[in-house]
Amino acid sequence: MDSDKWNGPHEMVECKRALSPSKLPGIDHALNPYGGCSHGCLYCYAPELTHSDWMKWNVVKVKTNIAERMGKEMRNIHGVVGVGTVTDPYQPAELRFELTRSCMKILKDKCIRVHVHTKSDIILRDLDILTGMQGDFAVTITSLDPKVSRTIEPGAPVPEKRLNTLRELTEAGLDTYALVGPVLETLDGKEKEFASAVAATGTKRMYLDRLNERPLLAERMSCIGIKGSRTVLERIRNAAAAEGLKVYDVF
Repeated sequence: MDSDKWNGPHEMVECKRALSPSKLPGIDHALNPYGGCSHGCLYCYAPELTHSDWMKWNVVKVKTNIAERMGKEMRNIHGVVGVGTVTDPYQPAELRFELTRSCMKILKDKCIRVHVHTKSDIILRDLDILTGMQGDFAVTITSLDPKVSRTIEPGAPVPEKRLNTLRELTEAGLDTYALVGPVLETLDGKEKEFASAVAATGTKRMYLDRLNERPLLAERMSCIGIKGSRTVLERIRNAAAAEGLKVYDVF
C-alpha cells in the first residue's frame, strides 16, 4: 500500500499527553500514536475498555502533536514504554502520517526500552530505527488461514505476511515473540501445524491470550459463530513447547 493512497476515515486531533501510566505487566508507560483502528478485528476489546463506540472505532484519530508532546515528557520518564497498548501503532494510517516512526526515533535517542505490539508488516519499514533498540517486539497471529483472518480481522495483513514479519524482525536481531490472541476454536485440529509455523520464524517465545468475553465483543463473535477455546489453547501450549518454544500466558 502506497502512503499517498491511504485515505481511510480519520480525524486530525491533538493530544494533551503522549504517555500515560500503564498497569500492563512489564510496561510502565503506554504510547498510542493513534486512536481507533482500521484493522476491524471483531474480537477487539479496546472500544469497551476505552468506553468508545465500536461503530466509530474504525475512524482513526491521528494525534498530530504526539511526537512533540512525548519529547517534552521524556525528561520525567523511566522504565518500559509500551507502543500500541490499545491500537496498532503500525496500522495503515502510519504509512501516511509516520507518527509511530517519529516517536520511535525519540525513544531510541533516549535509550528507552520498548514493548511493541503489531499485526502489521509496516513495522519492517522502521528496521533502520528498531535495530539495536532494547525491548520486546510482538506480532499477533491468530490463524494460518487467510479466509479465517479476513473474517475476524478484515483490515489486518494476512497470516503469511505476519509470519514473515516475525521472521524478519527476529533475523534483524530483535527480541521477538508471537502473540496468539485470542486463541479461537478455528485452530482446532491445526495446533501442531500452527506451532510449527511460528517456530519456523526463529522466534523463541509464544504468548497465549484467551478470548476476552466482554458483552459487546461476545455479541459480535456470536454473530459469526466463532468462540474462544481453552482446549485449543492447551493443545497449542503443548505443541509449541514440543517445538522448543517458551510458552507464557498473557495474564
